[in-house]
Amino acid sequence: MSKKEIYIYSFYRFKKIKNIKKIKNNLELFFKNKNIKGTILVATEGVNGSISGLEKELNEFIFYIKRILKIRKISIKKNTTYFVPFYRLKIKLKNEIVSIGEKNIYPHKQTGKYISPSNWNNILKDKNIKVIDARNIYEVNIGKFKNSINPKTNSFREFPQILKNLKIKKNIPVAMYCTGGIRCEKASSYLIKNGYKNVMQLEGGILNYLEHLKKYKKDNLWTGECFVFDNRVAVNKSLKKGKYIQCHACRHPITKKDIDSKKYKKGIHCPYCYSLKTKKQLKRYQSRQLQIDLSEMRNEKHPFKKTLFRDL
Repeated sequence: MSKKEIYIYSFYRFKKIKNIKKIKNNLELFFKNKNIKGTILVATEGVNGSISGLEKELNEFIFYIKRILKIRKISIKKNTTYFVPFYRLKIKLKNEIVSIGEKNIYPHKQTGKYISPSNWNNILKDKNIKVIDARNIYEVNIGKFKNSINPKTNSFREFPQILKNLKIKKNIPVAMYCTGGIRCEKASSYLIKNGYKNVMQLEGGILNYLEHLKKYKKDNLWTGECFVFDNRVAVNKSLKKGKYIQCHACRHPITKKDIDSKKYKKGIHCPYCYSLKTKKQLKRYQSRQLQIDLSEMRNEKHPFKKTLFRDL
C-alpha cells in the first residue's frame, strides 16, 4: 500500500444502546489529539459512521468502539484515497442512525436474508425477483444495477410510502441493495414487519460487491459510478475516485457538462439547485465562496481545503 494513501472506514452496527450521551462523551475523549475526521452518528438503535485517517489509529478506534459497546462484530468497509475526504470530525446524537421515519423497526432482531456478492449476479438475472434500489434518486442517476427498480426517493424517509405505491405483492421475492448495506437493514426489516414473505439484501452493499468483483471485471454487472458520502463524491468499479464533483450548495453530484452550464456558479448553485435557492441562501453561499477564494489565494487553511496525506 502506497504511503501516500489514507484509509476510509465506513461502519455500522445495530444494537440497543441505553446511554448514548455517555458513548458520545467517550468517543470525544478517544478522538482527542488524533488525526481522524468524518462523521459518527449515535442513537439508541446503534452506531453508524464514516471516518478517515491513518490505518493504525482507525484500527485502534474499531477496537475501542467494540469494547465500549460490548460487541464482537461490526459491519465495516475499508477503502483508500490520496486526500482526506472529510473536513472535520463530527459526533452526533440522533433518533435513528439511518432515518426511515417508522417506529418499531428492529434490524438488530430481524432483517432480510443476506446475499453474498458472489451470488448477487444470480439474483439480478432471476426475472421472478423484484430488485429494489434503496438509495435516493440522485445516487441512482449516476450508477445502478440494470433493470432494478428506482423508487425515486429524495430521502430515505420516503421509502415506506414509495414502497406502498409500487404495489408489489407480498408473496413475490424482493431483493434490495444500497451503498454499504445499512439502509437495506432498515428497509428489509420494514418489509418483513409489513408481511413480505421472501426478503433479501446484498450483503455489504454496492461497495462490498465492487470490492469482490475487482478481480472479475467481466462479471461486474454494475453500471456507472457509486455515490459515496464524502469528498470523493463517487467511486468507479475499481473503487477509485470517479469523475464527479459535488455542488457545495446542494451536495448533488455534478459533471463537467454541468460545470459548463450557465446555471453553475462554483460554491453557489448548479443546474440542479439553480431555481431552488432563496436570495438569502445565495447571498450566504456567495459570502462563503468569497472567503474560500481569498483563503486559497493566500494559501491559508480553511474548512473546505483539500488536505493531502503529507499534511496530516
